Amino acid sequence: MTGPDLKAWRARLGYTQAAAAEALGLSVSQIGDYESGHKRGTDRPAIIPRVVALACQALEDLDAGMAH
Repeated sequence: MTGPDLKAWRARLGYTQAAAAEALGLSVSQIGDYESGHKRGTDRPAIIPRVVALACQALEDLDAGMAH
């Protein structure tokens, strides 16, 4: 999952950065770092952990299941 993928996921589910952070157990700054692709104030990349990508997929699957 890339930063743009995470931002698109938020848009599909109608989540703000704060709502996504709460749903994923992350901080709002982590969501921002992941979406921008770098850690704030550094040149270091912010790589989205696989567990976060899997959690996003699970939340989207649950959301889709509730819509039916």
